[in-house]
Amino acid sequence: MSRPRPNVADILCIGAQRAMTSWLHHVLSAHPGTWAFPDFGPVTSTAKEAHYWDWNHHRGPDWYRVLMTPPGDPGRMSMDFTPEYAFLSDAQISECRALNPQARIIYILRDPLARAVSALRMHTMWATDNAPPGTVTLDLDATLLERVAHARLHVHGDYAANHARWAHHYDVLVLNFEDLCTDPTAGLDRVLAHLGLSRDAMPPAARAEFDARAARPIWQTPRYRFTPDALDFLHGLLWRERQATEESLGLRFDEWRSVLADAQPRPTPAMARESDSRPTGTDV
Repeated sequence: MSRPRPNVADILCIGAQRAMTSWLHHVLSAHPGTWAFPDFGPVTSTAKEAHYWDWNHHRGPDWYRVLMTPPGDPGRMSMDFTPEYAFLSDAQISECRALNPQARIIYILRDPLARAVSALRMHTMWATDNAPPGTVTLDLDATLLERVAHARLHVHGDYAANHARWAHHYDVLVLNFEDLCTDPTAGLDRVLAHLGLSRDAMPPAARAEFDARAARPIWQTPRYRFTPDALDFLHGLLWRERQATEESLGLRFDEWRSVLADAQPRPTPAMARESDSRPTGTDV
């Protein structure tokens, strides 16, 4: 008879949304020591997000336990990667700790502006039935403001407060999205160490699949264009979250610079001639 599992869910990735959580889940699913529950949509969101603490809490802990228990080998680590868990209340996290006292928590943080742009592109994709990128431009208008509210940008991007609540109950592995993009191998090594797993013990076929998944991007949204006004609005809306995160968690975000730079209008020949005719050494 097997021993009772110490946790209902062994690995909880609490976000951030649009910060490579789908990629990480896809890669870790190739490890023999982990297990992803079956896709029971629309009750769950794919095989990645159980949404127990928001959509499905009324179903009770026994439902969650059945969903998250690996068949055949209960020793495998079950995964629930629901980004909305990041902004659970302290009371909800306490309840989570009671069900999952030894769970490993992962929190991937992305520059708030860049994350918001990606999230709004996702919501636009849903609203337009996956319209091609060149057919949609996001401007500072009522439609954008409605999507900003629906995307809950502030709670998703309030990393410092979200982390503080979770860190009160768990040891939280915090990863910088930009570091993960630059060196995914190093990021995965940190994740595996946090989970108590290893690449070295993997069978060759599983290791090959693990490495192949790590090299592939996943779940990319169409790159709908934002006008400079829309991006300036979002930048003003979210800079405090960036500053608070950098100060409290010691991270540095640079992705916002390229997001803003991409939105600047390209100089026309007339603009270039005007720039060339200006005296040097003056503020313009």
